[in-house]
Amino acid sequence: MDCCCFVSAAWYFTLLYLLVHCLCFIFADADLTLLWSSVTGHSPETKLRRLVVWVTGASSGIGEELAYQLAKCGSRLVLSARREDELNRVKRCCLERSNLKDEDILVLPLDLLQRTSHADKAKAVVQYFGHIDVLINNGGRSQRSLFEETSLDVYQALMELNVLGTISITKHVLPYMTQRGSGSIVTVSSITGLVGAPLSTGYAASKHALQGFFNSLRIELTEYPNILISTVCPGPVQSQIVHNAFTEDLSKPVKAPGLQEHKMATSRCVRLMLVGIANGVKEMWIAQQPFLFVYYAWQYVPTFALFLTSKLGRRRVENFRAGLVGIQIIIKCISLTLETFPVLQQQRPSKQFLLFLKGSV
Repeated sequence: MDCCCFVSAAWYFTLLYLLVHCLCFIFADADLTLLWSSVTGHSPETKLRRLVVWVTGASSGIGEELAYQLAKCGSRLVLSARREDELNRVKRCCLERSNLKDEDILVLPLDLLQRTSHADKAKAVVQYFGHIDVLINNGGRSQRSLFEETSLDVYQALMELNVLGTISITKHVLPYMTQRGSGSIVTVSSITGLVGAPLSTGYAASKHALQGFFNSLRIELTEYPNILISTVCPGPVQSQIVHNAFTEDLSKPVKAPGLQEHKMATSRCVRLMLVGIANGVKEMWIAQQPFLFVYYAWQYVPTFALFLTSKLGRRRVENFRAGLVGIQIIIKCISLTLETFPVLQQQRPSKQFLLFLKGSV
């Protein structure tokens, strides 16, 4: 009798456990490990205070927001990007929003393509602050073009900037961390570092390369348990990355960057990143639904994920070629969704989902 009661209790507990996790997943905007850390783990304000954090790509978007939130945490900052005037603007805002002093923030102009300068840049940071606690590799550019129409020069530029530039900075910073036996190297990858995406073949290739590189580097550094190698894989986030994206030609700008309202707020994305850094999370998935579902689908049911992304990706390419806008795209996307998932006929597709298919993500 007692055994039957125990089995029944275990069964009901398991069902309750699964139900709670399903509900959490429906409303989640990050992987469950990261969200659990945000509830039960260390706070960034405690763990990151007075640490020396070097942020590349700090003049706009995620990098700029990282600077502001890190300043509020009390971190000492190194701000790097190509545009020194924008870096000085970000520094002023950091000082206004925090208790940091002028000497707590170093503006260090940096071009990821000028790899011969990276050793001197890393040395300059160490000479100024004495060491580097955290490197956040955030610099890079995206892409918005079809493979058949894109020059090979674009692919070379993406690899030179996103991959080799990031690896170069890491190579010159890591020895200072191994010498001290501690530190964190955090690299901003993307959902396209895990999942293929149309119109972003070169960008996805560069992010897949970063995923492979840092996953391998993490294993090489197992003798340094206090050195964190972490990758961040955000979904659509409000930033300037689409405005600055490569197109089919190096000199051609993006015509219509698309709307930003449906994307995750930059402040929320960065907050989750800092939680992950503070708690030593090795890989972070940060995205609102339905994009978060895509991460898990590719991880656990890749055959289904391939079928789903192929269906949606094909329509996205067609829309990109046709230049569809406004009500046309909404009608076509709703039709595709209802054909693919009849169970959704009584539900209203989210604005996020429709705009993703349009190609504005």
